[in-house]
Amino acid sequence: MTTPIRDIFTEVPRTYEFLNHSLTFGQDILWRKEVARIVAGGGGKLWLDACSGTGELTVHLSKRASPDAVIITADFSVPMMRKALSRPEAGRVSFTIADVTRLPFRNESFDAITLSFATRNIESAGNLDTCLAEFHRVLKPGGRFVMLETSQPKHRPVRWLFHLYVKMTVRPIGQLVSGSSRAYAYLSQSMRAFHSPEELAEIIRTAGFLEVTFKRKLFGAAAIHVAVR
Repeated sequence: MTTPIRDIFTEVPRTYEFLNHSLTFGQDILWRKEVARIVAGGGGKLWLDACSGTGELTVHLSKRASPDAVIITADFSVPMMRKALSRPEAGRVSFTIADVTRLPFRNESFDAITLSFATRNIESAGNLDTCLAEFHRVLKPGGRFVMLETSQPKHRPVRWLFHLYVKMTVRPIGQLVSGSSRAYAYLSQSMRAFHSPEELAEIIRTAGFLEVTFKRKLFGAAAIHVAVR
C-alpha cells in the first residue's frame, strides 16, 4: 500500500479504538462481533484477519474460534500491530507483517478472510482490485470473505445527515483526541466519497466471488458484505 496511507497509521494507534467507539456510539464493537459470528458460523480451521490493525476484530474471532483453529493476521503497520500484540489474546494468534496486495500465503489456504474498516484505504491507494484478487487466491473454494466498512445510506435525507455528521465531527474530534489533522481529514473525506453497498457488492462479484450479500448498519452508515469464493 502507498506510503501516505502507511504514514497515517503511524500517527493514530494510541487513540484509534477510542475514536472509533466514540464516533460510532459504540456500534462498531457490535458490528465486529457480528462479523466474528458470521465467520464462526461457517466453520473452518484457518482464518485470516486482513488489515488487522490494533486487533479488535482479531480478538472477537479468537473468542469464537474452536480450540484447534488458527487465526492469522496480516497488516502493514508496525505501530498498529504492536498495539495488537499487547492484547492478552495475542498468544493464540499468528501475526504477519504483510501488504494485502502481496500476501505471503499459498493458494487456497484459508477457510475465511475478514476485512474491517480498511477497504476505503485500499481503494484510496488504488489497490482494491489487486487486494480482492489476492483474497480470492488464498481462500479455499467455498471459503467466505466477510467485509465490514463504512457505507452510504440509501435514502437521500439520511445520507445528507450522515455526511453532515461526518464533516462536523470526524476531523475536529479526531484531531483533538489524536493530534493528527491529516489522518482524520482523510478519514472524513474518504467516508463521504465511498461506495454504496450495491456498488461495493458489484466490485466484489467482478473479482470472482459468488453469493455476495450485504447488511446495512446504522441506517446505512456502515455495511457488512459476505461473499463466497
